[in-house]
Amino acid sequence: MSNRSSQNAAPNKKTDFEEWYQTVPPWDIGRPQRVFIELEKQNKLKGKILDVGCGTGENALFLAQKGYELYGIDLSSTAIKKAHQKCTERNLKATFKTHDALKLDQLGGVFDVALDCGLFHCFTDTERSIFVEQLYNVLTPQGSYFFLCFSDKELREGGPRRISKNEIEKTFSQSWKILSLSETIFENTLHPGGSQGYFVSIQKA
Repeated sequence: MSNRSSQNAAPNKKTDFEEWYQTVPPWDIGRPQRVFIELEKQNKLKGKILDVGCGTGENALFLAQKGYELYGIDLSSTAIKKAHQKCTERNLKATFKTHDALKLDQLGGVFDVALDCGLFHCFTDTERSIFVEQLYNVLTPQGSYFFLCFSDKELREGGPRRISKNEIEKTFSQSWKILSLSETIFENTLHPGGSQGYFVSIQKA
């Protein structure tokens, strides 16, 4: 398993996430990622949307402001508390809950769309398989999953595990249809100008 890590690596355990959110983690840029802004402009979102690993909620709140029904979850209770605060301050309607993304079937609901900004690349191989199965179970027929992750094109030190195009294609080779897989920039404060990433659009088959 290829895994590039450092003291700045994205956390994998709840205690690590809580420590990151005591300040401002490098992936929390105080606004939505541009790829999700563009996604909304392209009218590719609909129905009930689940933001997995929502952090402090910037992507979810951007879409809530646009009138979408948003449900955000994160393993960090600190991040969820901050998301709630932002939601109240901006007078928006969205639901945020501390929850494990590896136990999505315990949410008790189904979603038309799932968004993921920087969660997929945090998983180990075993966790990734569990997550994809859980995701499949909570999406409606032909539901969509859009995710942004670090790519193996990023050669600078620091940050989470890098993900290859081949890994993505292999992970979603069964029961899913990859609609697009494009190189992009994962905006963050870890690297000047952001980091090399992939933005992936997938549909439940």
